Amino acid sequence: MPETREFKAELKQLLHLITHSLYSNPEIFLRELISNASDAINRLRFDSLTHADLLENDKDWKIRITVNRDASTLTISDNGIGMSRDEVIEHLGTIAKSGTKAFLEALQAKQESARPELIGQFGVGFYSAFMVADKVTVVTRPGGSSSGTRWESDGQGSFTLESCEKPTRGTDVTLHLKPDAREFLEEWRIRQVVKKFSDFIEHPIVMEAEKAQGKREEETLNSRKAIWLRSKNEVTTDEYHAFYRQLSLDDADPAKVLHYKGEGKIEFRALLFIPSHRPALLDWGEPKGGLRLYIQRVLIMERCEALLPPYLRFVTGVIDAMDLPLNVSREILQQNPQLEVIQKNVVRNVLDALAAMKNTEFDKYREFHRGLAPILKEAFHQDWANREKVADLLLFESMNTPQGQFTTLKDYVEKAPPDQEAIWYLIGETREQIEHSPYLEAFRAKNQDVLLLTDPIDEFAMPALGSYKGKRLQPVDRGDLPGKTDETPPDAESYRPLLEFLKAKFEGEVSDVRLSQRLTESAAVLVADAGAMTAHMERLMARMGRQVDGPRRALELHPLHPAVVALRERHAANPQDPLVDIHARLLLDQALIAEGSKLRDPAGFSKRINTLLATVGKS
Repeated sequence: MPETREFKAELKQLLHLITHSLYSNPEIFLRELISNASDAINRLRFDSLTHADLLENDKDWKIRITVNRDASTLTISDNGIGMSRDEVIEHLGTIAKSGTKAFLEALQAKQESARPELIGQFGVGFYSAFMVADKVTVVTRPGGSSSGTRWESDGQGSFTLESCEKPTRGTDVTLHLKPDAREFLEEWRIRQVVKKFSDFIEHPIVMEAEKAQGKREEETLNSRKAIWLRSKNEVTTDEYHAFYRQLSLDDADPAKVLHYKGEGKIEFRALLFIPSHRPALLDWGEPKGGLRLYIQRVLIMERCEALLPPYLRFVTGVIDAMDLPLNVSREILQQNPQLEVIQKNVVRNVLDALAAMKNTEFDKYREFHRGLAPILKEAFHQDWANREKVADLLLFESMNTPQGQFTTLKDYVEKAPPDQEAIWYLIGETREQIEHSPYLEAFRAKNQDVLLLTDPIDEFAMPALGSYKGKRLQPVDRGDLPGKTDETPPDAESYRPLLEFLKAKFEGEVSDVRLSQRLTESAAVLVADAGAMTAHMERLMARMGRQVDGPRRALELHPLHPAVVALRERHAANPQDPLVDIHARLLLDQALIAEGSKLRDPAGFSKRINTLLATVGKS
């Protein structure tokens, strides 16, 4: 007669927690049971080194999945270590009593160095079976024993236990599936879950599957080829590229493959891929990044964000750790300094690889940079420790660099005049729009270069970087710059009446009207005060649906420009002259056009131009 026993924990409440809260997806049960089977095989392989009789002449390691549609059962079998009756009571009769963990602790106490690869830590993975089963039956026999043990429970507070015959060593776990879980009787569904979570388990996972002409044959479901565990010289370029496409869904080859082993206090394997261009997936809602995290070949997280900072989210790959602290469900990594160590290692290797590619494979790097530099620049907000390292990876167009060629911040600083106190930059929509901007005139006159930036993120990234090699980064369209011309008006006081007139006329449209020392060719320019929004920033905010109210920029006039001189003279002769208003408004209009902004009144602008042309014609 079977013996009935009560569980050693408040199982009914605890199982409710496990099956309803601990795991986010029911399909996890198959990962857990396969992992337990793999652990059992690995433990037997280890024990057999000193107790060969445990093998019973069976070294054909397999994890077998058996489907019985008529009975609605799913069985996961292994030919591993098996359990005695006492071990069944101890490990299946007590929640969170993990045989794996106890075994590892025992080995550690003996200071064993050649430890087998075991996955389980908490002893609750087995109970995930109750998410999909209303009854679970376990039949098990250890190697070298003559009798087996049958354990059965409906997960409601008790289990039955009896001796039984089992001709082979190992454990069979049979799940009597609930009606709403019978999808796991479908061969395609089993293949899908095995491929997702257990594809790289070392031992073959087999299932008898239907083949052509109604024949059923044994099929191995997992590839077992964890290429990151192989030596680099054993993996071909084609294998790397095929695995990259599988991970990233990118149809192009990666620009760089990083395959290495992290050693020290934390042991892990890394296989990382840097794309050759901007992958399409990055434009589909900007998904969060993260690497696939495996622990001893078992997938724990599809995207582990803790292993990769957001500004490197274009990197895909795998981290396979020997041991990391997990939460009980093995789904979410707990916060731990070990994660920070791995992340720092990954970041260092990726940034070093990008630097090497920039220095030795520039054409390839330029294509990478064209699509992914905007994401890299997020590092200035996210990673203060590596901000200059990232800054060295960036390529810039500049006023003194021919179109299609690039400079770097390092080159810029080395070529700058000794007395130049800042790194100057100007942001706009395109190079064509900004390379002839009035803002550049004073710098061109002094032979000081200006970076020409066209990424929308530059408005946020450059202030976040702040400085480079001790030189501050400063926009040329904002604030009172030391990059002025040496030209000064012969009589600045003579402009005071005109300036006061224009301040009153343009009140609410500009913050101030003043004479400029930054212009050498243009008559007028609009300049944002220090700390205020530039015109380009205002346009970005408008695209995001955020309205900017009130005047933000000052109108500066070139006091030696003939058009400005003519306006001063006309205003001095007759402030009421209608042409004064027309002339003044045209200077503001051209300043708006020069900064890339839209005219508030295009029709009025055309009318003013025609009026002025007619006046010229009469003269």
